[in-house]
Amino acid sequence: MKNTFKTFILLAGMTALLLAIGDALGGRQGLVIALVFAGVMNFVGYWFSDKIALGMSGAQAVSEEQAPDLYRIVRELCLRANLPLPRLYVIPSPTPNAFATGRNPEHAAVAVTSGIVNILSRDELEGVIAHELAHVKNRDILISSVAAVIAGAISQLAYMAQWAMMFGGMGRDRDDDDRGGLLAGLALLIVGPIAAMLIQMAISRSREFQADATGAQICGRPLSLANALMKLEDVNHRLPMQVNPAQAQMYIVYPLTAGGIASLFSTHPPMAERVKRLQEIALHGNV
Repeated sequence: MKNTFKTFILLAGMTALLLAIGDALGGRQGLVIALVFAGVMNFVGYWFSDKIALGMSGAQAVSEEQAPDLYRIVRELCLRANLPLPRLYVIPSPTPNAFATGRNPEHAAVAVTSGIVNILSRDELEGVIAHELAHVKNRDILISSVAAVIAGAISQLAYMAQWAMMFGGMGRDRDDDDRGGLLAGLALLIVGPIAAMLIQMAISRSREFQADATGAQICGRPLSLANALMKLEDVNHRLPMQVNPAQAQMYIVYPLTAGGIASLFSTHPPMAERVKRLQEIALHGNV
């Protein structure tokens, strides 16, 4: 509940940023442009995010005959979570990782890399699949898609507004005395995209914590998921995947190398904190 409320507040903040930049771009007309822009991008993200994600990752659909053990694990966990069976995909990569996508539980897909079964035990793999099913159950894919779309809209509108300022002002009549408003608008256009990116990352981190907790409930073994996360992070650091950076937030562990100051902008919470929370769940049963 705490993470859900936090996500709602963060999404509201992103929406306010979008409208503020639209207002800076052109007053009431700018607000309309911002809303239409966000609406179109949300439509595309809602209906086609799964196809885009699966296509960009190189994931290949597998049948039950091709991957009977994977289907058996997923089917058992779906029964526990009261979810329909998602479409299953395998990404041809030796680096162990996984992600879920789809706009709702009825149109969900779970993708795992071909290397994940070579690294994890069955219990650990169940923990990973449970985490991904938790994303489906909590509708995190939709939330993340909306956040990404709004962040993209903010960046695009800020870019458009900067060009508008260079060629004729901000799109609204201003007096010479209104320099304070212009400076405030300029500051908003510079800071807005950065703030949107940080909020998007905060949303992603919040949803990862929630998926860990829900996944622990689904599989019933929080420590299996904790052990899997540590193994996955270790191998991904040594053998990072070749993925589009825009897709990195989807995976259960960050698939790209990130150290130093780059870690401050990670879409994933620190692994030590994720493991600590799972250990507390195993000890006290608190989610």
